[in-house]
Amino acid sequence: MAIPIKYNLRNLRVRWATTLLTASSILLTVLVFVALMALATGLQKSLSTTGQPLNLIIMREGSQSEGTSSVARDSLQVIKYLEGIAKDEKGEPWVSPELLVLINLPRRGQTQGSNVTIRGLGPNSASLRPQFKLLAGRYFRSGLREVIVSRRIAERFQDCALGDRLKFAKGYWTVVGVFDAGGTAYDSEIWADVNDLATDFDRDAYSTVMVRATDAGAVERLKNLIANDRRLHLKPVTEKEYYEGQTRFAAPIKALGLFIAVLMAVGACFAAMNTMYAAVARRTPEIGTLRVLGFSRGSILLSFLIESTLIAVVGGLPGCIVSLLFNGISTGTTNFATFSEVAFNFRVTPGLMLNGLIFAVLMGVLGGFFPAWRAAHENIVSALRSA
Repeated sequence: MAIPIKYNLRNLRVRWATTLLTASSILLTVLVFVALMALATGLQKSLSTTGQPLNLIIMREGSQSEGTSSVARDSLQVIKYLEGIAKDEKGEPWVSPELLVLINLPRRGQTQGSNVTIRGLGPNSASLRPQFKLLAGRYFRSGLREVIVSRRIAERFQDCALGDRLKFAKGYWTVVGVFDAGGTAYDSEIWADVNDLATDFDRDAYSTVMVRATDAGAVERLKNLIANDRRLHLKPVTEKEYYEGQTRFAAPIKALGLFIAVLMAVGACFAAMNTMYAAVARRTPEIGTLRVLGFSRGSILLSFLIESTLIAVVGGLPGCIVSLLFNGISTGTTNFATFSEVAFNFRVTPGLMLNGLIFAVLMGVLGGFFPAWRAAHENIVSALRSA
């Protein structure tokens, strides 16, 4: 025979102060857990949503990132006329030579800086990225030392607003536009003309070449053509594959989040354990009475476990709801593939909130098990005599 759950609800109401204190520790633990997982999810989402399946990034053989790659200018002339490359509206091959450089910029309101990626683009580059949208100003023009800045970089770094002048390389560059890249990795970049950038940084080669294939079959054919051409010594990967490969850098954030959450969970479990041990001590005569009335040890064990779990839910559910305040908050970290700033948003998903609630229930079960075991194994005569 099971003990009615209203018995547990009545006891929680009577001991409302200790219930709230224990629930508060679980609330904070769940909040930190969900927030850190939302941070890692936001970074992962930003990278995994970047890229078009028909776009190919062509890098130097052996390179792990665009920043360590180099493509000779004469290789561009070979790549442009390979079979399977799509044509733009003017009938030209949809090919874009690109150059990546890093500069250190101070954050707004701080003296401390961070590396920011400046991407030099060829004439077709923006059209290869359909998420691109100009929010203010205009597109840069070649030969005028002009740049356009992503909205997130403009918000986070000094001298990056529309009309500002950025100093890097051999002089000043004017910010003529602010763009949005639809939550992709390009939201962490500054764009300029590839030839202007190469001149200022004395680069005689490109970092990569991006091309658009005509169809999915052409993607594989182009991969084979480029990889097997011994004149080039280049490695083609789809744009989507390239950025999905970088999602592994979200793993350390998840590991840190789990480590911190486990440490806090240990404290929360002890809080729940102390609360339930105190409840057992105060209700020893009740436990004896329940045994006399015919309730089994298993029923008492289950009843106290349910009570501990209810405390966890009282804390865990508000913790999940409060974590929604983090959703959409913009932040940034270092991408260890490129050693540059990557800006992204916290993403609190329904799955993360469910995991947070499960985490809370687990803390409640672990924290309540030993007190529940003690309650279930109280000697009936001793329990009644303690009244």
